[in-house]
Amino acid sequence: MNDGPMSGLRVIDVSTILAGPLACQILGDFGAEVIKIEHPTKADGMRGHGPAVEGVPLWWKEISRNKQTVGLSLSDPDGAALFLQLAATADVVVENFRPGTLERWGVGPEELHAVNPSLVLVRITGFGQTGPYASRAGFGTLAESMSGFAHLTGQADGPPTLPAFGLADSICGIAASSAVAMALLAREKDGRGQVVDLDLLSPIMTAVGPGPTVYQQTGVVGTRHGNRSTNNAPRNTYRTSDGHWVAISTSAQPIAERVMRLVGHPEVIDERWFAAGSTRAEHADDLDEMVGSWILARTREEVVDAFTEAGAAIAPIYSAKEIVEDAHIRETRMLTEVDDEDLGPLLQHNVLWRMSGTPGGIRFTGRSHGADTDDVLGRLGVTHERLAELRERSVIR
Repeated sequence: MNDGPMSGLRVIDVSTILAGPLACQILGDFGAEVIKIEHPTKADGMRGHGPAVEGVPLWWKEISRNKQTVGLSLSDPDGAALFLQLAATADVVVENFRPGTLERWGVGPEELHAVNPSLVLVRITGFGQTGPYASRAGFGTLAESMSGFAHLTGQADGPPTLPAFGLADSICGIAASSAVAMALLAREKDGRGQVVDLDLLSPIMTAVGPGPTVYQQTGVVGTRHGNRSTNNAPRNTYRTSDGHWVAISTSAQPIAERVMRLVGHPEVIDERWFAAGSTRAEHADDLDEMVGSWILARTREEVVDAFTEAGAAIAPIYSAKEIVEDAHIRETRMLTEVDDEDLGPLLQHNVLWRMSGTPGGIRFTGRSHGADTDDVLGRLGVTHERLAELRERSVIR
């Protein structure tokens, strides 16, 4: 495939769980040549992350798709020298070691830009390269906790709630792919590469919203409201008669009015408090009772059909099974099947966005440990004899 917008670019992925690998997956999906570096004897942690089928890691197959895999020890001087040689041919390097690690190995920004002044180096850490927390271990859970997300998530009388998936890492990975595009655009103007300092905390803190601004201006600290919102009502999850759940939103005033007409309570529309989302939220108990009782008397299919016909906003709450079976998701190819050498037809998330001229795509799924070491290093001019000697010393795999 050579039709992706990143076609012709070489990316070296020396990152691990999860933000960096996702950023590089996105770049690879849109045409970049991605070379995944793993330690020769300690495979990347993503290989053991999540479910597996007969020892084949499923998440690895997606997060490392479109990536060549090379086993190379950066902490060994010979491995570091090979890494610099490889970086000299690259456009982007993505890493997520603790601050100072690349410098300790002799492959930090100074050395990388000495061999390749146009290189974009993306450094992903928990808290950034500087500051009081720079040396702390950084994981998505910590960012989800410190960003305000956990504080605002959960029932009003319950504990702060963490997501059951890598939310902070995923948001950061998508942000990192955007940062790469911006750095490459800047390079088009002056020919110089640069260092991108990206922490896990900033992207999810932005996604949580303007809580710090609200506090600075008003002194108000947000609290948990379960599935409700302080900005509009009715807004909640509701159980249907056949045991399913649906969610509705009434962020727009006309939608709120359509919902209340649909559920048989048009009289509330004329109440003064109904005219704004924030005042409707003050009457959430009453509105939820009206909406919830109507929904509970009907099946999910009946509820969704009625809301859709009325032009009101609703969505069924899906499990993975229902995601896979949804006609719209299938027809629009939000999920797509890819041939995998171990598992055969493998269902994966498709590329993140659709581009009419340079669509990108999935060329192959995640590869085995060190599958492309000889090919990648051989193209740098490393001889078979040298590869054998390095492999004997576990510098490469």
